[in-house]
Amino acid sequence: MKKLIILCSIVFLFTSITAFNVVEKAEFKFEKETHDFGKIPQGKPVSVDFKFTNTGDEPLIISNIESVCGCTVPKYTNTPVMKGESGTITVTYNAAAIAPFSKGLTIRSNAKTPIKVIYIKGEVIAASAE
Repeated sequence: MKKLIILCSIVFLFTSITAFNVVEKAEFKFEKETHDFGKIPQGKPVSVDFKFTNTGDEPLIISNIESVCGCTVPKYTNTPVMKGESGTITVTYNAAAIAPFSKGLTIRSNAKTPIKVIYIKGEVIAASAE
């Protein structure tokens, strides 16, 4: 019986300690999560900056950004973004094929929400003859 009481006390103590140990993580706060380029001429790559702030308590570290095709290239800072500081993800789209487009980029990080998706869209039109 003594062993059962001691075991229950240890389990209760461990549960109490972990319940109060709330981990505050980094977190993204984007100015916008979607950008519409509108109509863009074929053969002229376009870029947009997605600006964000780390609203969490820990440094925000982006580990990877994945695009669905080679036509969309992301660039981002590889250094940690400290609490309250801002960072930028620059996305360049190669407007090669004439057609509407909608692309998502998956951001992987140490944030509270570890997987975040940002989007670009628009329509590639034939370049005007000059």
